[in-house]
Amino acid sequence: MNKILVTGSLSYIGSVLTGYLEGHGFDCVGYDAGFFKGCLLYDPPVTKTVFRDARDFHDKDLDGVDVLIHLAGLSNDPCGNLDAARMYDPTRTYALAIAKLCKKRGVKFVFASSCSIYGKGQTESFTEDSPTYPQTAYSLNKLQIEQDLRSISDKDFSPIALRFATVFGLSPRMRFDLAVNGFVGMAIATRRIVLNSDGSAWRPHVHVLDICQAVRCAIDFDWRGGELLLLNVADERNNLQIIDIAKKAQSLVPGCELKFLQKNPELDSDNLIKAKAHNGIDTRTYKVSFAKIRETFKNFQVAWTVERGIVDLFEKLKALNLNEATFKDKKFYRVPMIEHLYRNGYLSEDLRWLKSM
Repeated sequence: MNKILVTGSLSYIGSVLTGYLEGHGFDCVGYDAGFFKGCLLYDPPVTKTVFRDARDFHDKDLDGVDVLIHLAGLSNDPCGNLDAARMYDPTRTYALAIAKLCKKRGVKFVFASSCSIYGKGQTESFTEDSPTYPQTAYSLNKLQIEQDLRSISDKDFSPIALRFATVFGLSPRMRFDLAVNGFVGMAIATRRIVLNSDGSAWRPHVHVLDICQAVRCAIDFDWRGGELLLLNVADERNNLQIIDIAKKAQSLVPGCELKFLQKNPELDSDNLIKAKAHNGIDTRTYKVSFAKIRETFKNFQVAWTVERGIVDLFEKLKALNLNEATFKDKKFYRVPMIEHLYRNGYLSEDLRWLKSM
């Protein structure tokens, strides 16, 4: 049985991935700083967890470990009083430090990257060999970590970077700051969907369980190419315009309105939607090809379309009795939650714990 260590295990993806891997026969251990430990929509499966900042990762943390899945990092662009460079530079530093330890110890390294590095669209779909145009500090950080991994790859160390599309689907540590999740949540809780752009942007999407499947394939795949293996993770069917996703979610709730933040700024009084567009246009627009992952991982096949995921999420959130108060709770929004911890003296400016919750 392989022993898997998952950094960022108490994240949106990590909270699903650890249970998934254990359900598929792996011995899984989590590793997390605990910023989102209490941000629960429902109880997750119990996984052994090391509560430690990834900046403090050391050699003995790899004792007995066969594969390290590196999810740890910031999942959105900081705003307000949080400086992007101060936030992202450490995540790049510790990703490389952990990768070097894995190389030293002969531990397989799988990095959670992002399709958002493609950033700004072109006529053709982006492949792993396409130029990249990161539009945000988050996307640039992912690309820089990939570059660092490439620089230490050789015949003894062949890491894998999985470039995830925009994720959706239910998780114990839910995120409503993701497009599909947010639209379904808004429709149920407020009977109104508010877009932070005109919705014309194209974006690829992938269900959290399909991400888990891709990670399992990466664990099983015997990659010894002597270089960083890059794989986009999703399916072409899930390259969709944001407006179309919103309309699919809207159709599930009779009387649900579709509004635009640019015309109705008062609809974000809780500052949870946050406009990320200039004059209503989101420059983060791109379509992606996923041919390479199907060619590389012969058993990988995306099971979830966005349409199926929207219906499933709608049914599950209704069963959990999602209401407006729960939907708008900052613990389900990554940047607002981090800002809350910082402003209330739980975290320092460099996101170190000052006191426990």
